[in-house]
Amino acid sequence: KEVLTKLRSSEHGLNGKEASVRLRKYGKNIIERKHKIHPFLIFLSQFTDPLVIILLIATVISFVIGEPIDAIIILIIVVLNAILGFFQEFKAERSIELLQKLTVPNCKVIRSGQEKLISSSLLVPGDVIVFETGDKISADARIFEESALRMDESILTGESTPVTKHTAPIGKQAVVAERKNIVFSGTTVASGRGKAVVIETGMNTEMGKIAQLVQSVQAGSTPLQKKLKKLGTILG
Repeated sequence: KEVLTKLRSSEHGLNGKEASVRLRKYGKNIIERKHKIHPFLIFLSQFTDPLVIILLIATVISFVIGEPIDAIIILIIVVLNAILGFFQEFKAERSIELLQKLTVPNCKVIRSGQEKLISSSLLVPGDVIVFETGDKISADARIFEESALRMDESILTGESTPVTKHTAPIGKQAVVAERKNIVFSGTTVASGRGKAVVIETGMNTEMGKIAQLVQSVQAGSTPLQKKLKKLGTILG
């Protein structure tokens, strides 16, 4: 009741007008990506380092002056370094795509006391969602009604067995895995059914926070890349 009051909602859900107002305020319930880079551009970006440019020039000069072995060795170093760098950056891009695919296109919601199917991207805080066995959750939500509800949260917490959920309050300092009265975006209903009020959408969900971390992390160099760079400096 406290959560519903704070969100200015009820077990009958929001009305269409209020949902539209909140959609403008909170934005769409989607996993955003800061920028999408084409794989080819990611690969080309590996050759923008000044040292790499010097080595490429050295490769051409080596061929011209009749030193093909030197040229081939330098080229191998440059290509290896580019391939390693490409796969590191490409993995980060793929991670965001996979997180986006975890969301389902539609979800069941109660609006003005009536259950209806809407686009998951239109969910807002205060919406009441309905779910049952096999459904995937579209936003983080506080459970207020459940029947033998168990959730598969392995995608989020790594927990291999389904987690039993309930409606009782829990401590404020509980970590994600201990929040038994919350269903999380991207997780699946293993068994049972329930109703919950949406508390977070989009990039504010636990899944959204992961997406933000993935996009903000600066990839470091692997030990092999560091050795290749050192060798490249010597060759340069």
